[in-house]
Amino acid sequence: MNIEIIREYCLSKPGVTESFPFNDTALVFKVAGKMFALLDLSEDSRGISLKCDPELAIELREQYPEVTPAYHFNKKHWNTVQIDGSVYDRLLLEWIDHSYELVVNQLSAGMKNILSNM
Repeated sequence: MNIEIIREYCLSKPGVTESFPFNDTALVFKVAGKMFALLDLSEDSRGISLKCDPELAIELREQYPEVTPAYHFNKKHWNTVQIDGSVYDRLLLEWIDHSYELVVNQLSAGMKNILSNM
């Protein structure tokens, strides 16, 4: 997994910001202040955690050994997956799209309108 490609891809989405909340060991990507991805930068883990709808989370965990439960997000509202760096990049980009869209779909109509005009 090329961290810079993943970072640039996340930042290419409308309204996305990034921050370093964990002592520069992870990058958090948010849209309208809502987190959709956490990119682990530590040398020993190098993976990404994504918000995921429950059905897809189960499917991904069953289909790919690289996908495991993640514990970075509030489990009451979201299923999450932790994906290690060995997953094929194209699939990873599709899963990032899914995570981003889940968060955008939860936003108000006004905020969605702002993002669509960016």
